[in-house]
Amino acid sequence: MERILTVAQMRQADEFTIEKLGVSKEELVLRAGTAVADQIKKRFFGGRVLVCVGKGNNGQDGLVVADILSKIHGYSVTVFNVENGLLQVFDKQYDIVVDCIFGTGLNKEVQGKYKTIIEKINALKAFVVSCDIASGINGDNGKVMGVAVKANLTIAIQEYKLGHFLGDGIDYSGEVVCSDIGISVWDENFVKRIDNRDALKLFEPRNRNVHKGCFGKSCVIGGSLYYTGSVLISMNALCSLKSGVGYSYLTVPSSLFNAYVGKVPECILTPISDDGKSIILDTETLDKMLDCQSIAIGMGMTDGQGTYQTIKYLLKNYKGKLIIDADGLNALSKYGKEILKNKSCKVVLLPHVGEFSRLVQLDKRQISNDLIKLAVDFAKEYEVVLVVKSAVSVITDGNEIYLNTTGCSAMAKGGSGDLLSGFMAGLLARTDDLLEGVTATSYVFGIAGELAQKQDCEFTVTASEIITQLPNAIKSL
Repeated sequence: MERILTVAQMRQADEFTIEKLGVSKEELVLRAGTAVADQIKKRFFGGRVLVCVGKGNNGQDGLVVADILSKIHGYSVTVFNVENGLLQVFDKQYDIVVDCIFGTGLNKEVQGKYKTIIEKINALKAFVVSCDIASGINGDNGKVMGVAVKANLTIAIQEYKLGHFLGDGIDYSGEVVCSDIGISVWDENFVKRIDNRDALKLFEPRNRNVHKGCFGKSCVIGGSLYYTGSVLISMNALCSLKSGVGYSYLTVPSSLFNAYVGKVPECILTPISDDGKSIILDTETLDKMLDCQSIAIGMGMTDGQGTYQTIKYLLKNYKGKLIIDADGLNALSKYGKEILKNKSCKVVLLPHVGEFSRLVQLDKRQISNDLIKLAVDFAKEYEVVLVVKSAVSVITDGNEIYLNTTGCSAMAKGGSGDLLSGFMAGLLARTDDLLEGVTATSYVFGIAGELAQKQDCEFTVTASEIITQLPNAIKSL
């Protein structure tokens, strides 16, 4: 687990270190500049360097970088002051550009000469290194403030910031390396970044003297005449060979039962009443599923009353862990999410940003401006674990907050979310710690996507190919 701070938290840590611990501001500037210079030295033996400095602390860091690279390491260094420098400096060629224009505190649109300078940096064919954060990126939400430096490498000073990962920050930061310069972070209410240690807990070696009953029962409920494949993708991920669950059940519309026979031979196939197109409330069949440790519902179901009433019944009568995704979420948005407050089970919601937008009745722009707070408030109000899926997913139970930074663009395909739901259902059947299970699932799932992209390419990977990489993702831990 790694810390990710807000701009305000980092500012408080700076002030505490200076005012309470007696470390001078000048000393911190020296340490920050040295950290950036050291990272450049690790990657380049020399070269032509342009250091672009602003008027704030970030600019002071840049002057230290320039001094160390030129006087100690012998690089050819040009310093450009964005306040009064001549733009002709950009007519030359450079191997490295060091961006020290704006820090994490930027809170307004980049305009005028600053906009022009950033555009010129991006036009240079050079390796771009940003100090603390790519200039033009909002430190709290990762939004591009009109224009932003496109960095190849960002040296996060002391701690990662939310803006490195949220929104466009993930694409503008490049590789992000965190350098400890001795700033004391005393606030423990920070966002956490999931890592191997968090996921490994669910994949510890098993004893030999075990049987399938030791590893839980899990069920996927979904499918309709319109979306027959979604539930199959979920089930393929859930089956014991992929998630480690002992028993796996697939519950599908009766009218489509024959279409699913034999498709996933490892699972127990069960029909549930439907209207010829979609599932309707069938309490007798649902009651048979109540002894499962986990149930995933909503994939390919349509967002009709049948879906809503089925979820409502499970919320009231089920005692295990209920994962609601896709059309299950859309049904809640359509007919009323208040039923989440009257539940007997633990609940996980898996919306992408569009589905979350409908749940909270805000547009995507409003959500991107304050995603962390909106997610935390929602999870706290409805007492659920919420996973807002995006390039970097936000996971929260209303108290703790995690970011999952694994994954890749190849996963931006239909079926990926269904796969995550099934895989998560399997893992949650094997643990009592809901939040731990959700974070581990998200992390491993992202690694599987990365492995699939590495084996194939980001344009051609399908959800089915991600499934084949789940075992390798688990082994990589």
